Amino acid sequence: MADDLRTRHDAVVIATGATEWRELHAPGRELTGIQQAMEYLPLANRVCEGDLERSPMSAAGKHVVIVGGGDTGADCLGTAIREGAASVTQLDIYAQPGAERDEDTDPWPTYPKIYRLSAAHEEARDLGVAPAADADARLFAASTLRFTGDGSGHVRALHLVEVDAERRPVEGTARMLPPTSSCSPSASPVPTGTTGSPNSWGWRWSRAARSRGTRVSRRTSPVCSPPGTPRAGSR
Repeated sequence: MADDLRTRHDAVVIATGATEWRELHAPGRELTGIQQAMEYLPLANRVCEGDLERSPMSAAGKHVVIVGGGDTGADCLGTAIREGAASVTQLDIYAQPGAERDEDTDPWPTYPKIYRLSAAHEEARDLGVAPAADADARLFAASTLRFTGDGSGHVRALHLVEVDAERRPVEGTARMLPPTSSCSPSASPVPTGTTGSPNSWGWRWSRAARSRGTRVSRRTSPVCSPPGTPRAGSR
């Protein structure tokens, strides 16, 4: 098989998916309710495929904080919204970029660092799932300091700080995503509560996301793609 592929093609790409994640080394990471994005997303895909009736990591009724601002974080954002999360906020360690390329710091032909909206961010903005966010569902220039939990070992708050362009903490900006149903987050993993009441906090993280908010999305079940459509975490 391998010899045949090499004979018939100039190049062969093996795309198996990056299911190995980088760990978030922050105090409190061991608390229950903090999960990796690549643990969370494949389960949602299995629901879409009909393998599961409901994901054991469903975000339904939970306040979700996504740590990291990349594509995997956006996938978690869209999934959590469609599962009926009470709120979803995504944290991005970078400052919010402008609408146009900066020719001095970001000249052509480099990939421009501009403010972009994915379909998930548009949906989050329109539904108002993170009213305290800087834009759509994102908090920019935010870095996670630590997590704190309750007496049962479940995560209840994410502590964060604003950072400058060199990722240095800005004095006087430390805050936390409140341990109440009125959230005010901004930090660094992908979260989604997995246990407790609808007002409990939980997190799933990829190296690219974070969040804030309390408004409830009315969508209570995942929106699945047509059969055969590739999805994040399905590779």
